[in-house]
Amino acid sequence: MSSLLTKLKSVAKRTFMSEQTAKPITEFDYPTLPWIDKKDADIPAFLKQFPGAKNLPYDLEEKMNFWRENGYVILDKAIPNLWIDQLLNEVEELIDQHEKYKTLVRIDLPEYKANPVLPVKDVPKKVLNGPYIKYMDFHDNSVIGKKIMLHQNIVTFLSAVFGDRVIGMQSLLFKYGSQQATHQDFAYVVSEIPSHLAAAWIALEDVHIDSGPLYYYPGSHTIGKFNFGNGIFFNGQSTLNPNDFASYLDETCQKAGLKKKTLLIKKGDVLLWHAALAHGGDEIRDPVLTRKSFVCHYSSDKAYRHHRQSPEVEPTRRTINGADVFVNPHMPDQEDIFSTGKSI
Repeated sequence: MSSLLTKLKSVAKRTFMSEQTAKPITEFDYPTLPWIDKKDADIPAFLKQFPGAKNLPYDLEEKMNFWRENGYVILDKAIPNLWIDQLLNEVEELIDQHEKYKTLVRIDLPEYKANPVLPVKDVPKKVLNGPYIKYMDFHDNSVIGKKIMLHQNIVTFLSAVFGDRVIGMQSLLFKYGSQQATHQDFAYVVSEIPSHLAAAWIALEDVHIDSGPLYYYPGSHTIGKFNFGNGIFFNGQSTLNPNDFASYLDETCQKAGLKKKTLLIKKGDVLLWHAALAHGGDEIRDPVLTRKSFVCHYSSDKAYRHHRQSPEVEPTRRTINGADVFVNPHMPDQEDIFSTGKSI
């Protein structure tokens, strides 16, 4: 996995590094920014030519203006409860019958530090049901997971933001708050054009203030990028670390007068955010409380052309609402094994 990520990051780095000077980049490359991030972006003119603005439960122009200024939008009641309940039922099946499945989980517990990513079949049920667990790319296994990831309400907005076909890159599903320090996704999530990246945080239950809710700094997508010592991407050659990154973001946002907001939304609501929005996970003040979440990352067709685990192979695509997600080339036998979503 690490060698594949290194290869993809190398592609991204070469794209945004001067061949003459070979200096690491310290900002996004302006000519390759999504159109909406450029100084002359004309949202009304764009929407006159955009075919997907009709039949949405929100005002697309209003949301795009808000995104441009703040780096995020919230879509109320974007995902039906029926779909969410089906997804959660499948996760419970995955946990209960974990010996049958190969889905990967990341375990952020001290006893798993040497080997934090494992198939669920190799992890005790008690651990799978607890905090510090992230189910990786469960959408590979689940039809309803793909349908939620590429729901029309999400895809239409992001296709307008990118001005391009949307590609679902990866997903994380978890029961408890992440308690992750402040960060920006582009430093860790690899797209060949780093600015062509967005994410969705989908609430699988109502969020409680004591459950370690997500927080974010509106407008932080415009602050100067953090330099890890070798550029804006964190990797094995970086001389600074994620804690330095978090400190920089918190301090810079505060100096800029950007106010931290806490995300207290309801089941089925969706937060969509920009690649450079500074955000994190608050402290869990009541360990009994869950914060069931489905987080998905997206790129554009021009910026994400191959599955990250097989960057040199033409991907097999699943298409929903005019957007694509790639079949996992390493676990084809696990693709869509939870198939009830076909009839929903």
